[in-house]
Amino acid sequence: MKISWRNPRQNLLICAALDLCGMLILLVLLASIWSNSLYDQLTWIVITITSYLLFGWLLGTYTVLGWPRLSRWILIQRLGLCFFATLMLVAILRWVLNPSLDIWLVFRSSQLSWLIPTTFWSLFVRVGLRLGALQADEPKLVLVAPEDEAIKALQAWQLTPTRIMPKWLSLDDASLEQSPLILAVSPTIRVKHEYLNLLKEFEQRDPRECNLTTPIALAERELERIPPSLLPQSWLSYSEIPWNALFSLQRQLKRVADFVVAIMLLAVTSPLVVIAAILIWIEDGGSIFYVQERTGWLGQPFKVLKLRTMKVSSPKDPVTWTVPGDQRITRVGNWLRKSRLDELPQLVNVVLGDMSLIGPRPECPEIELQLETRIPHYRKRHWMRPGLSGWAQVCAPYASSVEDSETKLSYDLYYLKYFSTWLDILILFRTIKTVLKVAGR
Repeated sequence: MKISWRNPRQNLLICAALDLCGMLILLVLLASIWSNSLYDQLTWIVITITSYLLFGWLLGTYTVLGWPRLSRWILIQRLGLCFFATLMLVAILRWVLNPSLDIWLVFRSSQLSWLIPTTFWSLFVRVGLRLGALQADEPKLVLVAPEDEAIKALQAWQLTPTRIMPKWLSLDDASLEQSPLILAVSPTIRVKHEYLNLLKEFEQRDPRECNLTTPIALAERELERIPPSLLPQSWLSYSEIPWNALFSLQRQLKRVADFVVAIMLLAVTSPLVVIAAILIWIEDGGSIFYVQERTGWLGQPFKVLKLRTMKVSSPKDPVTWTVPGDQRITRVGNWLRKSRLDELPQLVNVVLGDMSLIGPRPECPEIELQLETRIPHYRKRHWMRPGLSGWAQVCAPYASSVEDSETKLSYDLYYLKYFSTWLDILILFRTIKTVLKVAGR
């Protein structure tokens, strides 16, 4: 299987581009066969193509490319759902907008003639990509490290099962591996005198055939997270993070976008908040909002505002983890958590500057005291404003233990080091997908 598991967004873009090309070619062929002009159909061409690609993204027809094992039936099922969803949306829009009879593309026969072969094309593209078409040979990942370091590194990789594990070898055995090769050599091995000549030989190879790196850099690149257990105590200072640049255009743009978008979202979603508030009150007659102290930027405490999703508890009750099937979650609260609507009041915190739209999620001080003593580099997540959503929220499952929190911290540390406007936009789109699929917890 040659498809790259290390760059899923590249796979998605390749697949989406092929879907787009296929749709356009099929449409041109149909128009030629029927001797119909496409000039007046532009609006509906854009609507249909956008709908098909959007539903394909939401329904996971691109996500299946990253599965270790691809079930053809599940792939066909998802592509079928994408086909029917697109067909239904165009039919509804046609009924609402009532275009003229000259717009032949909205006719059901036209849509079926276009979307049916498109679906078969999409199936062919995905199966072809999984079999290695249009993909370069993947370099082998080799880890060269002492046993204790290798065990830590491999344990960190096991938490991301969709990525290929590196092979743990000695430096002598690594020299026998065929190219292309990505060789992650521990600093402990690099300083040993007996390996200097062999390392020099690796460094002199064509970098396209043998890329020499470190275990930490390999994890950053391949996992898109930075496991704290692999990091030295002196890793990354506050002055080194992109956020620290005082006059950074990206930092200023982030704050402006936070304020403007939060105001707009408050205005648009206020009816949903009102409906949710009524449902919360009807269910048990308790308070609608939940106010709790959280740790913010540089460790400063602030009051976070949420819609209440759990049964009313005493202020004296200890703070505990939320676990799957937690009996404290109300029926309305369960729906609010899945749709992430319980987070909407935090837009007020964003407007006030306590939070950002994108950043590490704020945690309870009581839980953080436990996490800081058990997880290295935990306090560094406070070097940026906490966010409504974040890289950890869209990449990792809900944290219900110290081990889960360490995994989420690895994503927060990656975001901290590689913060950019592009990464924020990527997180925003993945958050929208989670909300639309009601896939939160």
